[in-house]
Amino acid sequence: MPTSSGSYVALQDFLGKKNVVVYFYPKDFTRGCTAEACSFRDSYEVFNDLGAEVIGISSDSQDSHRDFAQQHHLPFILLSDADGSVRKAYEVKKSLGLFAGRVSFVIDKKGIIRLIFSSQTRATAHVGEALNVLKSLS
Repeated sequence: MPTSSGSYVALQDFLGKKNVVVYFYPKDFTRGCTAEACSFRDSYEVFNDLGAEVIGISSDSQDSHRDFAQQHHLPFILLSDADGSVRKAYEVKKSLGLFAGRVSFVIDKKGIIRLIFSSQTRATAHVGEALNVLKSLS
């Protein structure tokens, strides 16, 4: 998938090297998504210390992701899933049939999904849930 800088990232790039937290969120610059992204940002060093990379995915454009990351000083990867194919592959459903779902996955170094956490309204809870699982993997 394309990053905000125009490079490409695949989960297999991390296989055997790092645990990965993939979080799907509805839209850049919205209140809940900004709170969630900033929560991941504020704990990013802890994620790194636990040997994990954080990747945010939404359908926003690469340009939108670049602006969102710059404005909020996000140190992690944001990927553009413009056609929704990755969201569909991960079976991230819409909330209330209207809003793109907010779901986080923790994937270990072996490629095994260790957590699927879904909460549209508790945006910042995704960080704590992911950290709890990563700590148990250490």
